[in-house]
Amino acid sequence: MKVVVKHVKSGKTQCTLDGLEPDSTISDVKRRYHAQMPAKYPDRQQWKTGQDRKDKPLKNEVTLDSLRIGDSGILYFKDLGPQIGWTTVFLTEYAGPLLVYLPFFFRLPFIYGQDGKSFPVSVVVNVAAACWVLHYAKRLLETIFVHRFSHATMPIANIFKNSGYYWGFAAFVAYFVNHPLYTPAMYGIVQVYTGLALFIVCEIGNLSTHITLRNLRPQGTKKRKIPYPDSNPFSMLFSLVSCPNYTYEVGAWLGFTIMTQSFPALLFTLAGLGQMTQWALGKHRNYRKEFEKYPRGRKAIIPFVL
Repeated sequence: MKVVVKHVKSGKTQCTLDGLEPDSTISDVKRRYHAQMPAKYPDRQQWKTGQDRKDKPLKNEVTLDSLRIGDSGILYFKDLGPQIGWTTVFLTEYAGPLLVYLPFFFRLPFIYGQDGKSFPVSVVVNVAAACWVLHYAKRLLETIFVHRFSHATMPIANIFKNSGYYWGFAAFVAYFVNHPLYTPAMYGIVQVYTGLALFIVCEIGNLSTHITLRNLRPQGTKKRKIPYPDSNPFSMLFSLVSCPNYTYEVGAWLGFTIMTQSFPALLFTLAGLGQMTQWALGKHRNYRKEFEKYPRGRKAIIPFVL
């Protein structure tokens, strides 16, 4: 059996892969193509049965026989470009905010001038720094010990885009929260501790959700299951939304915003809400398509609303 390889955009024939069997998988196709095109390693390859944008990329485990393309079938190839590991990207984008935030917290002279440290530091500034460090230290540890990624890599350009977002917002928020002229919350310590309580609860909920999702996927597999609440009370949010990890994440930054009463923190929260809503809606749709008995009452990210 042979496969004629065509470019997904131009439709031009690139090569022919010989010696494949009906039970050969897309993984086998990727390896065979890599042997002919050494620069196109498997992680940067995407394969489809057609050129239409609606044609879904083929999963690695799909067999040629199941595609019904015949003994001299056609498959369309797309180059995803240079790839980089998800773990590397996450470690980079989460380590950055820690390194960026702390120079502002310590009011280094090159940021606020020589007199920056002469101004008093309010309690909320110290609490906010602790929350910031806690959040990103948690994310780093989760990346190493908790997360199991369905895809090994992503386009290398994402590391610059993602890092720019996180590092840039870190500097924006840190500059104003740690500024010598920063004004604490209007309602004083009550507002600070209210925001802090929300932040802590949501951070625990976020971690709990990540652990629940990890336990649904056996190590070394891409198997997916419907997530349900378990004995952990923080998992109860699974009965209301498909992506409680995003719900808790937004809640944590809302708590940070209430605590600091900072406009840059509010913008960071809204930007995060917008991005995570897109991700949640996509995952919610995929759950409903993949699982016939997926709970219909669940929303994507905001209970009863969205």
